[in-house]
Amino acid sequence: MVVGNILKVIYAPQKAFKNILQNPQYLGAFILLIIFVALQVSYTYVAGSNQYLEITNPSASQGDFWAQNAGLWQANPGVMISNNTVDYINSSATLFGGPPYFGTNSVEFTASNVSSIRMELKNLNGTVNCGPDGFKNINLIMKIVTPDVKPSNVSLYLDSLNASSFYYDLTSSFSSSTASDWNNITIPVDTSAWSSNSAAASWENITSIRMSFTWPNSSDVDMRIGGLFFGGLYQNYVQLYGGPSTFLAQAALSGVAPFIFEWIILTAIMYILIKMLKGNITWRPLMVAIGFAMITLVIQAIIFLAVYATLPVLYLPIQVLAHVSGGLNLLPAATVDAINTANLITNVILIIVYLWTIALGAIITRDITAPQAAATQQPVIIESSSATSQFSWVKSILVAVASFLATLLIIGFLLG
Repeated sequence: MVVGNILKVIYAPQKAFKNILQNPQYLGAFILLIIFVALQVSYTYVAGSNQYLEITNPSASQGDFWAQNAGLWQANPGVMISNNTVDYINSSATLFGGPPYFGTNSVEFTASNVSSIRMELKNLNGTVNCGPDGFKNINLIMKIVTPDVKPSNVSLYLDSLNASSFYYDLTSSFSSSTASDWNNITIPVDTSAWSSNSAAASWENITSIRMSFTWPNSSDVDMRIGGLFFGGLYQNYVQLYGGPSTFLAQAALSGVAPFIFEWIILTAIMYILIKMLKGNITWRPLMVAIGFAMITLVIQAIIFLAVYATLPVLYLPIQVLAHVSGGLNLLPAATVDAINTANLITNVILIIVYLWTIALGAIITRDITAPQAAATQQPVIIESSSATSQFSWVKSILVAVASFLATLLIIGFLLG
């Protein structure tokens, strides 16, 4: 009977809820909760296993503070270093409990009537490992506002042990840059494109970063660094959360909470609204019926599992994770298409599930306020004949819409 009522909610909801209201049992709702949690764990694990997040130095929880703190930098005499709080990389996402990765300012270097600028970042919080098991690249986001003339030479140095260093020619990376755009440069490390001045230079022990810019003629210079970090290492969500057991436990908890919260809150709000509108109602039949209506979440979870199972393995750079404008341009076109398709499907499904849940709520409201339904509930004191009159469809839909929207707002506030 319980399983039959669960299935009837999908194809014959009015018949199902009449049966459920006549014999309200929580078993069906708890069965749906167990199925939903199992599906939630499954699709969360699939998604977490296939999505690899870029690990950086500075870390995501720290934010890219090398490009946000002028006090960390040194430059040749005549160069002023300051924080620019107007022109910076706009990062809208907060990662792993930290600040927006790219912060709210950039580091600006200005000088008058010079032909070259040298800048250095000495403090890397110890040494950075760029060896075979370390970071794979340097990510530099930079803008040359003035002069309009392209630099004739741009050199990048990574200092290592005992005054040794590695050198990389960056000149070509600025040959097509424009003053109005940030130049996003990814420089691979530990490759033949680098040269060293000493056999003591060690990729496993990078201690500081130096850059020099040279122009054919002297002019006023204004340069800004909006991002600087070591990257190219990736871990999936399962690895980041401490392994499968920890990840699955977190996924199960994340599945239980929204189901329980939506079930209880939606029931409470509908109960209050029906009471306010003089409907004859008791708690248990309504809560049981709403529990059966949570089958919409189960169907949603099934579709989400199918969608995530078809996605390719995704390697997501920090610019994508931080929701930087244009960050998706760093991904292959096929990957972007797959992400866009998955997002479209999930958004459409969410809308359908929302509308479906509201429709089931309206059916429940109309059925539970019917006199014959009221007769099966616990005894109540009827103050007037209007208390037992069945709600119209318009009234039932309004109750369902108001209850569901209020539930979404409350759950959004509680779960963030």
